Amino acid sequence: MVRERLRHGVPGLPLLPLTLLPLLIIPAGALTREAYLRGYEELAPALMVIAVPTIVLAWIFLLKGFFMVAPNEAKVMQLFGDYVGTAKITGLRWANPFFKKRKISLRVRNFESSQLKVNDQDGNPIDIAAVVVWRVVETAEALFEVDDYENYVRVQSEAALRNAATSYPYDSHEDHIVSLRGSTASVAEHLKKEVQQRLEKAGVEVLEARFSHMAYAQEIAAAMLQRQQAGAIIAARKLIVEGAVGMVEMALEQLSHKGIVQLDEERKAAMVSNLLVVLCGEKAAQPILNAGTIHQ
Repeated sequence: MVRERLRHGVPGLPLLPLTLLPLLIIPAGALTREAYLRGYEELAPALMVIAVPTIVLAWIFLLKGFFMVAPNEAKVMQLFGDYVGTAKITGLRWANPFFKKRKISLRVRNFESSQLKVNDQDGNPIDIAAVVVWRVVETAEALFEVDDYENYVRVQSEAALRNAATSYPYDSHEDHIVSLRGSTASVAEHLKKEVQQRLEKAGVEVLEARFSHMAYAQEIAAAMLQRQQAGAIIAARKLIVEGAVGMVEMALEQLSHKGIVQLDEERKAAMVSNLLVVLCGEKAAQPILNAGTIHQ
C-alpha cells in the first residue's frame, strides 16, 4: 500500500528573481558582442545561434519547476512514474522540473446517491437515498490505491446504503426494535461507519452520512399505509388496555383498603367490566342513575 509522504519543495518566491537572469543575459550579450568578440566576427553569429536557444531552454526548464498550492489543495509529485511526495504548504513552491505534479482537492464534498429500490429486513420494497459528506485525507492512497476515487466513493456509498437498508425493518411499533424510520440517527451512524470502512483504502474520511429520502415503494405504498395505521391503532389500544387494567386494579385496592364498600366476586367482576368499558371505549360513557338499592 502506497502511503502519503510530505514533500513540499522549496519556497518559490526567493527563486523567482533567479529565473529573470537569463532574460537579462541575452540583451547584455547582444550589446557587448562587438567588444568581446572583436576579431572573431565570423564566429559571432554561430555563437549567438547556440547561446540564445540554450539560455531560453534553461529558462523554460527552471520555470517548469514552479507550481502553486491553493488552500485545501495538494500537489502529488511523481518522477518517471514513481511516487515522490505530496506538497500541502500553500503558496508558490518550486521542485524538480522533471516532477509530474497532479492536483488533488482536500475540500469537503457532498455526494447524494440516487433513489435506490431495496427490500428492508421484512422484505418490503422501499425507496431510499442518502447524502455522504467526505474529504480526501490520504492523497497517495486516493490516487494510487483505487482507479478513480470519486467513482469509488459513489459506488461504495450506494453499496453500503443497500446493505444498511436490508439490515433493518422500515417501521416498528416496538421501542426495543431499531427501524429505519423510527431510529434514523442510530441507523445513520451505522451507515457512516460502514461507508468509512469501505472507503478506508481510498484515503477518504467520511464526516457525515444521513438519509435524504425514505419511503415505501409506490406499488405498495397504499397497502403499507393501511398496515401502518392498523399497527398504530393496535399499539395504541395495547397501551390503553394496560393503563385501564392498572386503573381498575388500583380502584379495587383503594376500595378494599379504605373499607368503603364490600364487594363479592360477582360484584367485582361487574365493576371491572364497567370500568374497562368506560376506560377503553372510544365514545364517552352514558351514566345510568340507580334509584333502587345497591343490588337493584
